[in-house]
Amino acid sequence: MNSNSFVWMGAAVGSVIGAYVPALWGAGMFSYSSIILSTIGGLGGIWLGFKLSRY
Repeated sequence: MNSNSFVWMGAAVGSVIGAYVPALWGAGMFSYSSIILSTIGGLGGIWLGFKLSRY
């Protein structure tokens, strides 16, 4: 796999997980916390995908 694949998969998985976390405490899928955590999860996934692509 090339590095772009890792970065894109990390962004997708991170944003989905980040968006789902607020649902655990009853917030909606389009709440502010869901959007913010989706962004944070996506950025974290990009970072992790980039780091994994270097190994």
